[in-house]
Amino acid sequence: MAHLLSVSSSLSISSGSKSYSKPLTLFSLTSSSSMISPISKSPLKKTLSLRANNTSQKHRTLHVNSVSVGQETTVEPGSGSHETSNGAPARKKVMVIGGDGYCGWATALHLSNKNYEVAIVDNLVRRYFDHQLGLESLTPISSIHDRIRRWKSVTDKDIQLFVGDICDFEFLSEAFTSFKPDAVVHFGEQRSAPYSMIDRSRAVYTQHNNVIGTLNVLFAIKEFGEDCHLVKLGTMGEYGTPNIDIEEGFITITHNGRTDTLPYPKQASSFYHLSKVHDSHNIAFTCKAWGIRATDLNQGVVYGVRTDETAMHEELCNRFDYDGVFGTALNRFCVQAAVGHPLTVYGKGGQTRGYLDIRDTVQCVEIAIANPAQRGEFRVFNQFTEQFSVNELASLVTKAGEKLGIEVKTISVPNPRVELEEHYYNAKHTKLVELGLKPHLLSDSLIDSLLNFTIQYKDRVDSKQIMPSVSWRKIGVKPKTIAA
Repeated sequence: MAHLLSVSSSLSISSGSKSYSKPLTLFSLTSSSSMISPISKSPLKKTLSLRANNTSQKHRTLHVNSVSVGQETTVEPGSGSHETSNGAPARKKVMVIGGDGYCGWATALHLSNKNYEVAIVDNLVRRYFDHQLGLESLTPISSIHDRIRRWKSVTDKDIQLFVGDICDFEFLSEAFTSFKPDAVVHFGEQRSAPYSMIDRSRAVYTQHNNVIGTLNVLFAIKEFGEDCHLVKLGTMGEYGTPNIDIEEGFITITHNGRTDTLPYPKQASSFYHLSKVHDSHNIAFTCKAWGIRATDLNQGVVYGVRTDETAMHEELCNRFDYDGVFGTALNRFCVQAAVGHPLTVYGKGGQTRGYLDIRDTVQCVEIAIANPAQRGEFRVFNQFTEQFSVNELASLVTKAGEKLGIEVKTISVPNPRVELEEHYYNAKHTKLVELGLKPHLLSDSLIDSLLNFTIQYKDRVDSKQIMPSVSWRKIGVKPKTIAA
């Protein structure tokens, strides 16, 4: 899809070797005569038709500078600087791919607030998924352009914006050569396991988007920034639920009298998780073959919505998903309690995972950037702070509801996933703590705050989106429309 942008800011457009600045009210990323592609049955074609026939199109990099629209607030400088070759201090440049999403937006603001020079790269397709499936964030979220302008007005800090698809290498290469990042934080993937299991076309889209996009990022680093540090968001779901302890990326084993340290075995449980496994293998290979420096952050399940930065103004508010496709367990439970819907525990509820506050997500990314991998090093950090079973989360939300005078009930619903519902789970997560992570643990007061937050927006809840609607076993080749 060629994205059309209505913006009042100044845009610097480069096309080939020419560059110029002009105010725009409507702009297409490509110079193709077809401004918007017709809707097709394939979500791959529908959302990313920008990729089609890209060799015959003349691509342009879109660079948006924010515009001040209100009162400025002084924000203390942070750690995002380093010395140049002549000894002068310079701000580190960080490209946040997928910076309009749940984790990406919070991270982009956090890094900007810490005095990093930040650029967001995003094709805005996550917003399209909501329209495609009839979903909506619990919180109203502003357009990416209004978000960036508001950040400028509140902090007097600029965030650059490149709107385009990283699966289009020509677009990505122009963004890379224009911004010249010292580090790339890669959130830019289809991140929902249920979405990848809706039907064949979404499974194909997920793997194509995630694997090809990451490959393009690796090639861009090799060609345009060999010293650039890749911070890639992986997932704890790559490991599955083995009946042994989960190490951080690697395991030392002895077999038939010989010992070796090998990548920890992968047992992915969806087409989404499988795409992440392939990403990890591709990254590890390019570190070995090309000398790329990379940190793979195998992140647990994220909860919460507020960070110091997103709380500065309502236009900076992050998205909060509660539906059965993109919503995560604790966020979903808090919304269900707020509207009086029973908490929906899948199956027996013994499924145990690692969890972390979104404030720790941004902290972990900053730590990884500040302590980069060496050239040729592929390192893996397990990024979570605590482990809970689904039943334990339901119990915590029930107790928090009682304090607020809310009667919270729990029901067991048939598990739409293919997974163990009772199992051993003990995952190591020490490396980020050793580098300085100070976690926000899931206290009673934190759950109280999260529940109060969801109550504030409960009038926006669409109860039809609460129950799971995607089945792992019933996925088929026929494109599926989620019932409104």
